[in-house]
Amino acid sequence: MAKVELKQPVVEEISAGIKDAQSVVLVDYRGLTVEQDTQLRKSLREAGVSYKVYKNTMMNFAFKGTQFEGLSEYLEGPSAMAYSTEDATAPARVLAQFAKTADKLEINAGVGEGTVYDAKGMAAIANIPSRDVLISKLLGSLQSPITNFARVMNQLAEKGGAAACEAALFARVGRADGPIHSETRGVGHRREA
Repeated sequence: MAKVELKQPVVEEISAGIKDAQSVVLVDYRGLTVEQDTQLRKSLREAGVSYKVYKNTMMNFAFKGTQFEGLSEYLEGPSAMAYSTEDATAPARVLAQFAKTADKLEINAGVGEGTVYDAKGMAAIANIPSRDVLISKLLGSLQSPITNFARVMNQLAEKGGAAACEAALFARVGRADGPIHSETRGVGHRREA
């Protein structure tokens, strides 16, 4: 069997893995202990990120003609590849978090949504929260005004409705003889017919 026939399945495996990937991150894993590597793989798996070590030449062949082709210049020394098809920031986020405890792990480069980033760019991407966190923050922002409005409406209802609140306001202003209309010159003046 020729060498090309042995290498072709590996290239096809890499190509199949990155075909639908939203992001790919290359790391230098030299110096990690077996325990650290096992913990890293577990953390990545829990985040839905695939992580494999391949020969650089195999990754180079697989990257050709794809949005990840720009990573070829970063394929130096032993490299591992982390990619995700679900969350574009997950590989960089998990790897950067793990690199804080394992100083030997180095992020070399990555591609997110078709753009090649160096190590500094991937560090910036690692700071972006996950999609779920961003959605929950957005929903919280949208829900807050609605909750406040509902709370005010509930308080109005408990105090006897809008008429009771209006009467309390008139008593505070010192006028109990009619509604306040802001379309006259000054706020708090009665509307003259």
